[in-house]
Order: sequence, then C-alpha cells, then structure tokens
Amino acid sequence: MKLTRKIIIPFLSLFLLTNLNANEKIDSFSKAKKLMKKVYKENQVTFYSNCKYNYRDKSNMILRDSCGYEPRNEYTKKGKKNQRATRIEWEHVIPAENFGRQFACWREGNSACVKDNGRTYKGRKCCSLVDEKFRFMEADMHNLVPAIGELNADRSNFRYGIIEGEKRLYGQNIDFEVDFKNRVAEPADNIKGNIARTYFYFEKQYGMKISNKDKKLFNAWNNLDPVDDWERKRNNLIYKIQGNKNPFIN
Repeated sequence: MKLTRKIIIPFLSLFLLTNLNANEKIDSFSKAKKLMKKVYKENQVTFYSNCKYNYRDKSNMILRDSCGYEPRNEYTKKGKKNQRATRIEWEHVIPAENFGRQFACWREGNSACVKDNGRTYKGRKCCSLVDEKFRFMEADMHNLVPAIGELNADRSNFRYGIIEGEKRLYGQNIDFEVDFKNRVAEPADNIKGNIARTYFYFEKQYGMKISNKDKKLFNAWNNLDPVDDWERKRNNLIYKIQGNKNPFIN
C-alpha cells in the first residue's frame, strides 16, 4: 500500500501541473495564429457571427449565405472595398490591452524599447519585446477565436456587457451588438459562457484582475451558457498543441 501511494502521489502531481498550468510553450502570437488554423480545421465557423469560412478563397473568406452576414461598411471612407469584411482574423477574447496594462512595459515602457530615431515607445510592442509572460499571454490559444475582421475591428478593446435593444449592425441573423459610444460589445447567448470561462482561466492562471461588476456578469453568463461539445473538443485540441487545458471547461 505504501508503495502504491508513492507511485500515485507523484503521478497525480504531474497530472495536475500538466492540466492547470498557464501557457508556457508558445510565446509568439504569429505562431499561435497559424496553430489555431489546425484547431479549427474541422469546424471553420466564426465565433461572434456563426459564419462558415474558407481560407482558400482569398477574395472573400466569409461564406455570407451561411449566416446572413451583411457588412456594416462594405466600403471604406475612401471608397475602397473593406478588406476586413472579407477575411478571418484571430480575435483575442480578452483584449491584449486588458491584460497588458497590468505590465509596467505597457504603462511606462522599458529602456530596451527605443526606436532607431531615439524615441521611446510602450504598450503592446514594447511588452512583446521585453516581457516573456506577456508573450505567453498574448499567444495563449485558449484566448483566440476566429472572427470576421470587421467585427474584430468594431469590438476593438471594448468590454463585454449588456446592450439594450437588438440593433443588428451586421445583418438580422447576426446576434452581435456594439455600442460605440459606451464602448461595449454584447455577444450571442450561446457563446457568453465561452467568454466567461476564458476570463476565469486568465484570472486563475495569470492572476489577471477582473472587476466585481464583470465577475458578477461572467458568473451569470457561465450559468446561462454551459460547456458544449465543441468547447470541450477545442480545449482538448489546444491541450495537444499548447500543453495545458482551461480547467473551467474540463
């Protein structure tokens, strides 16, 4: 019995470390985006709009007929085609600014963050250069989802919340609202839990702070939208590549 315990305890410790650690393997956002294509290979559907997409069609990756997507801006102010309405981008569910501003390099810069002309810089570019933890957070695949570029741009770094009314900016079938004045975005009910569990994961694994107001909202969203089969499969696929799971999905 004593021998069995000696074997089991180290095994359990290794199991817990493997499944509960943060990302400690991928430190490049560019690399993470390429790897996410593999994760979504058999489920090429956008996160916010539930549109199917095809990477091979460079003229328009979005299969608009599959979801009823209608761009808010088909053309830019200069009259050119809005390219972001035709392509897939890898969206940070938790914007880089939300976790980045907790780093000194984001707020204040660093002695290494100097341009050739002598001017200093800070923010995302500086943290990507000097802070390993930031790079791991920025590249964490659990925080990346495929989104139509226009929706990614419109969401920006706005917080998630509830928006009164159902003003459909991207077509009547696209349940994604943005309040530009108050800097709030509201996703569809069937992904609200996914978002909440991503925030809980970053809070637990990286010590990212969540306000009491947001925590209350995300607890409600977690209960509203339970874990589904795709979320479990996605968690397992990321685990095979990145080496850790989101414990709030398991």
